[in-house]
Amino acid sequence: MEISKIEAIIEAILFTMGEAVELERIAAAVGHDEVTTKKVIRNMMDKYDTNDRGIQIIELGRSYQMCTKASMYESIIKLTHIPRKHVLTDVLLETLSIIAYKQPITKLEIEQIRGVKTDHAINKLIEYNLVCEVGRLDAPGRPILVGTTEEFLRSFGIASLEDLPVINPEVVEDFKQEAEEEVQLKLEV
Repeated sequence: MEISKIEAIIEAILFTMGEAVELERIAAAVGHDEVTTKKVIRNMMDKYDTNDRGIQIIELGRSYQMCTKASMYESIIKLTHIPRKHVLTDVLLETLSIIAYKQPITKLEIEQIRGVKTDHAINKLIEYNLVCEVGRLDAPGRPILVGTTEEFLRSFGIASLEDLPVINPEVVEDFKQEAEEEVQLKLEV
């Protein structure tokens, strides 16, 4: 099968599915091994990036998705007149950060880290499709475990969780020390 035909099939799959499709499923559909299929997809990604196109193929872990280039959003918003922009407050960002780095994690564990209730923040993050239920903890009450979604990866422009910035251990120690001092001050009052 010609490369152009394989690319056409991949393009049709990604366009039709509208969400990320695993590499192994794409490879099975085009009748090639994953290594060859990945090379073809990478070539397509390069073509979309170098040409003045309104769409792109992005990699999300071992999956691929066709989506609109960010530079086209303004034009699309003009057409729809309904900008879909979620406001991430400091509380939401803090909660999302904890989930991203500690996932899968329970609501109670998040609350222990933050020191305050997180119901509203978690519900908003679920509404924005940045986090979702990923299972249940094997413990009394079977609490829900939450984790980030593919939308989280897309929104923050990262291919996988391994691309999250590494937290400096010295900064973590400083934060721990500040938190312990704050607790001591509250106990003294």
